[in-house]
Amino acid sequence: MSDARDAVLVSGAGGGIGTALCSAFRAAGYRVIATDSAKRDCDCDEFVALDLANFANDEHERRRFSLAVETARAGANLRVIVNNAAVQILGAAGEVPVDALRHSLDVNVSAPYGLVACFIDSLARHGGVVLNIGSVHAQLTKPGFFAYGVSKAALAGLTRSMALDLAPRGIRVNEIRPGATATPMLLAGFSTDPQALAEVAGMQPLGRLGQPSEIAAMAVFLASRQAAYVTGAAIQVDGGISARLHDPR
Repeated sequence: MSDARDAVLVSGAGGGIGTALCSAFRAAGYRVIATDSAKRDCDCDEFVALDLANFANDEHERRRFSLAVETARAGANLRVIVNNAAVQILGAAGEVPVDALRHSLDVNVSAPYGLVACFIDSLARHGGVVLNIGSVHAQLTKPGFFAYGVSKAALAGLTRSMALDLAPRGIRVNEIRPGATATPMLLAGFSTDPQALAEVAGMQPLGRLGQPSEIAAMAVFLASRQAAYVTGAAIQVDGGISARLHDPR
């Protein structure tokens, strides 16, 4: 359980993993401040709308959001930031426009760094924790995922570098790398082809898709004092897929 006055800021709160994160942290006793581009259903104490691309590029927007979170925390100590929001731009190298790659990096890398920078003093005062929700695509990607793979690899580097630089201030920084997870978005993509969904699940060494609640449970643990010696880590929550070698036979 968290301290009574701990707060957590969760980005991308309206997605499948985001809603699970909000619910899990709230159940653990945190004051949950949720953010997304528009208000969506999630189990939170306060919601603050935020366009992460604007946030990454506009100092005035960063100041506005900082003040809004200061109000939303209502006296609680902002101790945890979960950088969960991401944009997935599909396309192969050579096909993805430079502006699209830049947008992916703004949302998936620059904005997470900016959120930490905005609240670094609060994190330092309260033994803070930063959790970056990465992806198996940080190290194992596939054709057509150029911008996404690049951005998630960059987020992994951001995690390691921040962990080292912020350790002297008592801030821990870790990354969770989900594999195929049964979010509403993923399930909707296979709604007309249940056989393909079954094949994807069967490819996982554990023989099934992950659940958003399993990602959230790992996040709550890493934010807890029980994980006080864990920083700079990339935790695979992927059913074993990152350990599997695929070859023709």
